[in-house]
Amino acid sequence: MDPSTAQRLAKIKSLQTIVLTHYGRKSGKPYDVVIWFVIEGERMFLGTANKSRNWVRNVMAKPNVVIKAGGENFIATVREIAEPSLQEHVMGLVQSKYWYAAPIMIVGRMLQNFGIITANTGAFEVFPQ
Repeated sequence: MDPSTAQRLAKIKSLQTIVLTHYGRKSGKPYDVVIWFVIEGERMFLGTANKSRNWVRNVMAKPNVVIKAGGENFIATVREIAEPSLQEHVMGLVQSKYWYAAPIMIVGRMLQNFGIITANTGAFEVFPQ
């Protein structure tokens, strides 16, 4: 990663949200969504409790995105994380950063473990340029 990109990521690390511009999987039309994110070292991650959300379905079909936060704009690509241990790690990072939502996340996991609801979580790595 370019050192200036790493510095720019460090600048936004403590923010609560980013604006993710994603593109319609059929229309190609740009859409903005405000979402949570985490940065660990020089890596940026997104997590979701609902892979059925439009932004998720769109980035899975069209992984080129724009990230806006704290006066910074990044052109990036997004890739779903397939490795279960890294998915769990990312979701743990999300839970740590957004601790105030942890009770909801914990209840959701318990409901999944008991088979009451189906797991629909996902984790993604962002590769900014």
